[in-house]
Amino acid sequence: MRRWVGLIALLPALAVAQVRTDYAREWSIALPDADAGAYRVELDGNVYRAIASPSLRDIDVVDAKGNAVAADVFGPDAPLASPPRFAAVPWFVVRAPRGEDDGGLALIARRDTTGRILSLEAQASPPNGAAPRAFLFDLSRWPDGVEALIFDFAMNADVQAAFRVETSDDLQVWRTLHPRLQLLDLQQAGSRLAKNDVPLGMAVKYVRLVPLGDDAFAFDAVRARIGMPESEQTWAWETLPQARDGRDHGKVAYEFESPGRFPVERADVIAGGNAAVEWRLESRDDDDAPWTWRAGPWVAFRVGARDGATASAPASIGGAPVRDRHWRLVAQTGTPSAPPALKLGYRPEVVVFLAQGTPPYSLVAGSARAARGDAPLPSLVDAMRASKGESWQPMRATLGEAKELAGDAALERPTTPEDWKQWLLWALLVVGAAVVAGFAIVLLRRPGPPPSRE
Repeated sequence: MRRWVGLIALLPALAVAQVRTDYAREWSIALPDADAGAYRVELDGNVYRAIASPSLRDIDVVDAKGNAVAADVFGPDAPLASPPRFAAVPWFVVRAPRGEDDGGLALIARRDTTGRILSLEAQASPPNGAAPRAFLFDLSRWPDGVEALIFDFAMNADVQAAFRVETSDDLQVWRTLHPRLQLLDLQQAGSRLAKNDVPLGMAVKYVRLVPLGDDAFAFDAVRARIGMPESEQTWAWETLPQARDGRDHGKVAYEFESPGRFPVERADVIAGGNAAVEWRLESRDDDDAPWTWRAGPWVAFRVGARDGATASAPASIGGAPVRDRHWRLVAQTGTPSAPPALKLGYRPEVVVFLAQGTPPYSLVAGSARAARGDAPLPSLVDAMRASKGESWQPMRATLGEAKELAGDAALERPTTPEDWKQWLLWALLVVGAAVVAGFAIVLLRRPGPPPSRE
């Protein structure tokens, strides 16, 4: 009896071991604070090389016992991928325009040497002193643009107002960005509903909010949410050596093979010396699939010595991000003097996970059998940012050394013998449970000892 019970107790551990060996490799995850609850970890090139699925379903986070925790993959453009920046915005109360012929503001603006507004002064007082108010925001100090205006409302103040959002570069000609935009901050029965942002997503110098009603509108401050400039974004590059020569309708072509599921957004051609060739870039994921256009034709050139060479800018990838395995360069005009190398540029994605189960945690990747389960992480992130503010982020964790699990065997499609072993494992579990139940029934039916006679 004890032997069977011991076997039953061992089967769940065997099942967990089976789950871990479904993956090719794992990386330990170092947590800077064990009590943060939610964490984000940036993927590196080694992780992308281990991934088999183009949808990234074969990447997951497991605890010390091998149990999967709630996790999801977020793109580099997600707000939590890089910390947003905020800055106070100068704002002014001005007279609202009365009609289409009143788009300009009768204002005298005092500026500094950079063009930033220091003060605004009306040329004439509004008639009867009762003109409706509008709000003017000076964004001229951020030439790269502002993602959104964020309003900070007073505590426990009910706000519900609608505006027409207009933009201008000279305070004279105004363009309508949002015909009607609602701002509100409502609190009832312990619940809160807030909409305190004005999306912009473009480079403008001035923004004007024109009220569409008589609702009171008061705020403590307004901030600009500033995205990271493209020049400051982290780009990683993977250089692909030439795989083989080819031909496409009589034109010179070179084929390359990507070693991982990189989220490719840019491409660059590296020539050995001075070169100027017009290229077309194509890709496909399977050997027998048709080629798909990705970039070009564009002229990739390199002129000058190695240290002081002038080279063309990388080309943007159509349909990015693209995770195809096979890439092809086709020369449109010009003859390459030597086979080039192809560089693929990408921005690393992040995995967000919850600290569930038993630490420490590991990231596992690469499997033809296992797939990450669905988890409502995007909704959780939105709820946390609504509760703790737009600047909230899961705590940053880091990947440690890689450790091989099943290796390349995990990337092979399952065959009948492997399926048979998995079914056998579960069959043993069912049979073992039935045996224990049978022993219990026998013991319950066995007659007890006869009553003793005194």
